[in-house]
Amino acid sequence: MDGTKPVMESTAEENLEEREESKGCFECCIKCLGGVPYASLVATILCFSGVALFCGCGHVALTGTLTMLENHFSRITSDHATLTAVVQIMQYTIYGIASFFAVYGIVLLAEGFYTTSAVKKELQSEFKTTVCGRCITATFVFLTYILGLAFLGIFGFSAIPVFLFYNMWTTCAAMKSPMANITDPDSICVDVRQYGVIPWTATPGKACGSILGDICSSSEFYLSFHLYIVACAGAGATLIALIHYLMILSANWAYLRSACSQHEYQDIKTKDDVEEGTSKEGLNSSYS
Repeated sequence: MDGTKPVMESTAEENLEEREESKGCFECCIKCLGGVPYASLVATILCFSGVALFCGCGHVALTGTLTMLENHFSRITSDHATLTAVVQIMQYTIYGIASFFAVYGIVLLAEGFYTTSAVKKELQSEFKTTVCGRCITATFVFLTYILGLAFLGIFGFSAIPVFLFYNMWTTCAAMKSPMANITDPDSICVDVRQYGVIPWTATPGKACGSILGDICSSSEFYLSFHLYIVACAGAGATLIALIHYLMILSANWAYLRSACSQHEYQDIKTKDDVEEGTSKEGLNSSYS
């Protein structure tokens, strides 16, 4: 009996130590999770997803569109030389957009981590934010606003090829529909020259009847059409992410500014209290 008692006591002590360790780990995890800027994390994931869809699908869709135009609408290279140069410029621009937002998203996420911890420590009076930190947040607000306006234009621009491909798709669907009762399918044509994609001198410039049906059934048309839709959706997702970022940054800047004003007021109040206490001590000493 005497030999089992120390064993039981050591086992109880070990269980107590394990509980304390697990409690410490749990509190540490809760503290770490409390410092995560979830709003910035969601906006970053949405931004990365939108940019990836827009850049990846847009790049492949542009290549497929150029191949389709070369095979069916503009067989002379000189007729679509300008279009080829524009497509290449747009593809290089896509590379730049992807690289920029990969860095910018990480920077904004890091700024979210910093601001979240700074606001909490500021409210707990552990340290005070600097004017430089608030200016950096304000700079991000301005830059994100400009990027939001830019991506609003990109979103509208990315809807143009979706509209053009949709018109061609509806024309092919109407031509194949038995309810249309078309006697002369060759009279139904799609002329891409009227959209300004290729010059009016390009040959053949348009597709009619069975040729138009073959184009709509080709893999280039089907893939490019759906990729343009996904790219447009990606641009919209990126725009929503930038609006989300803008709201987050504006709120963070307001929190930092409010906390700074609160600390300034507390400092002034503390200074006044000290001066008032000193003056009362001086009066008391003079009367005594």
